[in-house]
Amino acid sequence: MSHTPRFRVRPPAGWINDPNGPFRWRGRHHLFFQYNPNAPVHADIHWGHASSRDLVHWDHHPVALTPAPGRPDAAGCWSGCVVDDAGTPTAVYTGIDRDHTGLGTICLARAADPDDERLTGWTPLPTPVVAGPPPGLDVVMFRDPFVFRHADRRWALVGAGHADGTPSVLLYDCDDLTDWRFAGVLLDGRDPVAADVFGDKAVGWECPQLYGTPGGDHVLLLSLWDGDPCSTGYLTGRLEASGEGGLRLLTRVGGRLDQGRDFYAPAVLQEPHRALLWGWSWEARPQEEVHRAGWAGVLTAPRVVGVHPDGSLRVRPAPELDLLRPAEPFVTAPDRVPLPETYDLTITAYGPTTVSLLRDASGRELTLRADPAGGTVLLDRGAWPRTGREGSAPITVHVPKAPELALRLLVDGSLLELFVAERATATERVYRRPGDIAELVVDGPGARVTGWAPDPQRLGRPRGR
Repeated sequence: MSHTPRFRVRPPAGWINDPNGPFRWRGRHHLFFQYNPNAPVHADIHWGHASSRDLVHWDHHPVALTPAPGRPDAAGCWSGCVVDDAGTPTAVYTGIDRDHTGLGTICLARAADPDDERLTGWTPLPTPVVAGPPPGLDVVMFRDPFVFRHADRRWALVGAGHADGTPSVLLYDCDDLTDWRFAGVLLDGRDPVAADVFGDKAVGWECPQLYGTPGGDHVLLLSLWDGDPCSTGYLTGRLEASGEGGLRLLTRVGGRLDQGRDFYAPAVLQEPHRALLWGWSWEARPQEEVHRAGWAGVLTAPRVVGVHPDGSLRVRPAPELDLLRPAEPFVTAPDRVPLPETYDLTITAYGPTTVSLLRDASGRELTLRADPAGGTVLLDRGAWPRTGREGSAPITVHVPKAPELALRLLVDGSLLELFVAERATATERVYRRPGDIAELVVDGPGARVTGWAPDPQRLGRPRGR
């Protein structure tokens, strides 16, 4: 029995948290991530690095960014992004010193050889481009730059929190990446849609990310911080010029980005015809077990994100993940069949349907209950209690009522990712115990089920390069 995810991005040992700087360069997708190579704890944060030609098979590369004495990142190279700056891949990241108290600096690092498709060398600039938050706003949290283009100009978002408990996203004009100008507050927690969706749940908004849609909408992704990672949300709206030479987001709708308890700090890559998203899934098991395992954290599968006509989130697994499917599924009907440690399951429910995935020694089950007419899916994992303040209560996902309901379940070791009708996801960590029986049992009128177990020859672990 193994809790270890095998086809997600995860270094062999150490700590991983936020995905950083997803980037496409010379035919390869690059993913960077917060990384402690020395222990499975959040400390001594570097930037790890992996790349792939197909979003499925990943090569691990040498550490991209390392904290260094005397530099503004002496205590950590925290989250940020990667952009193409006139032909040179450039990391834009948060530098942390020993006395940061929540306030970071914005730093740059250039690819040492832009002709290297693997981008295995990086050169940090010695001086930050932004030394701290703008004066006069009483900012007590400042980190996580995200650079984007709008109206033929380059801008950056920075996550922030204020002394009065108001979260915000700050905006910078950075058309010249070495010369940043504060351009105002893009959005804060007093926005009516944000206040209605998030309430007073967060005192800071971390890891702001933005992607555009063919219809002209923009979607702002936020990680809600209240002193600890909390949850994630999205706001859909329109970007327009503000009177101060900046931009503002006119919000329309919003919601929770992921309904699960083990998802945070997503990063997005805007491609010409789609936007890709990865998130961080932390450990939900006792710390002593983490130390014994020697590793902590994993990145989720890549997700394609957009919006529905009503402005709500559209989300589905990246189609490249189908490359992991063997020619023949291991199940094509709602039979009782054993489940492997890694599988890809599609379920179409035409009426109330219960799907059992795991059973403990006393007969209690890990189940999905789908009700198309009611527009609900309930994930009940109460027999597998978890650490953390959110507990193990069932999760209920609400979607529009319909005659049928399509689910997709990606399970990889302890990582469970549920996709519901291209409208919602729920990411959970479930750790099998000795004596647990992993078995698929489906009870529903006419339910259609197909499952694939990734071929070990196609799978492998990320290769070091």
